[in-house]
Amino acid sequence: MVKRKRIALLAAAVASTVVTAAVGVVVAHAAGVGCAVRYAVSAQWQGGFNADVTITNLGEPVTSWRLTWAYAAGQRVTQAWNATVTQDLAQVTAANMPYNGTIGLNGTANFGFSGSWSGSNPVPTVFALNGVTCTGSSNPGPTPTPSRTTPGPIPDWPPVGPLCDSSDVIEVGRYWIPNNQWGAADATGSQCIWSHGGPGNPIRWGTSYHWSGDPSSVKSYAAAILGWHWGWRRSNTGLPVQVSTNRDVTTNWQFTVTSNGVSNMNVAYDMWFHPMADPGSADQPTDELMIWLYRSNASPAGSRQGTVTIAGTTWEVWRGYVGTWNVYSYVRTSNTTSATLNIRDFTNDVVSRGWMSSSKYLTSVQAGPEIFTGSGEVNTTLYQVTVG
Repeated sequence: MVKRKRIALLAAAVASTVVTAAVGVVVAHAAGVGCAVRYAVSAQWQGGFNADVTITNLGEPVTSWRLTWAYAAGQRVTQAWNATVTQDLAQVTAANMPYNGTIGLNGTANFGFSGSWSGSNPVPTVFALNGVTCTGSSNPGPTPTPSRTTPGPIPDWPPVGPLCDSSDVIEVGRYWIPNNQWGAADATGSQCIWSHGGPGNPIRWGTSYHWSGDPSSVKSYAAAILGWHWGWRRSNTGLPVQVSTNRDVTTNWQFTVTSNGVSNMNVAYDMWFHPMADPGSADQPTDELMIWLYRSNASPAGSRQGTVTIAGTTWEVWRGYVGTWNVYSYVRTSNTTSATLNIRDFTNDVVSRGWMSSSKYLTSVQAGPEIFTGSGEVNTTLYQVTVG
């Protein structure tokens, strides 16, 4: 197939054993001013958790920041994104990255991290920004009483769409969904996207399409993007991850496919790899990994190299070269509309074949239908990715 160019939009996993935690949220509040902190446990499983932190500056603008707090139950930070996080016994220090050190009056900074826990995972209640205790409130109206036993809920993201312009974008939690019609210039048709709303992880969205033209060329790829896509747009993604660290990147995807007649298409994951940890909008990837769960009258780029069994399923393995990067495609030998996978299993297979160096960084995980021609609809009823 003719591989797609990517839209140049500049911006910024959850295994079956992982459960969404009741979110712990604390907002420091009092009569003083200076800063406010929102600390939310966004996911929790046996022995581990993810947390999102938002700092609101209520005082003089700062050009760099250090946020400190202490854990009461022996929790440990294991990985962080959008901040450098260190820990000395119970004391934790998060420092800004080069790109997010400035916070103006009423401005915010966000970062996230993964951690470990044993026995209990209480939410910290005291934070200090650059040595000053945060005593302001970041919430308008009456301030809630912080509680370790009855944490506040995560607000749902409202439904959006349908949106049918090629420039339309939906942002949900850590993900964003562009109405990517990169190959439609010489085609006839249209595509729309929408979101069903929800907590932001998992997410639910859909796309409808009607394309005619060259059946061997891709017209569109409306995908949920986590991480890099010719730049960074959303925060707290957990990416990048260096392949050599052998981190879990687990994902659960459930969707339905409706075709009106014959369609040439596939429903697939698409992962990007770079030699550096923080690629910009001009940094082309060196490697691309696709995982096809469903296909109709379509084949990947390159040539078939054989088969492999991963996650108890047989996959065709394809290898090719597109533009300036290598592409590896794992095509399920029988279609499915539901999958729970660890992306690490596929990257390890690519590395074991000598095709990609383990020094590369996984910078993006994307998922959606890749449409060549036809008319139909793909609805995602559940999708989530957790970087362990």
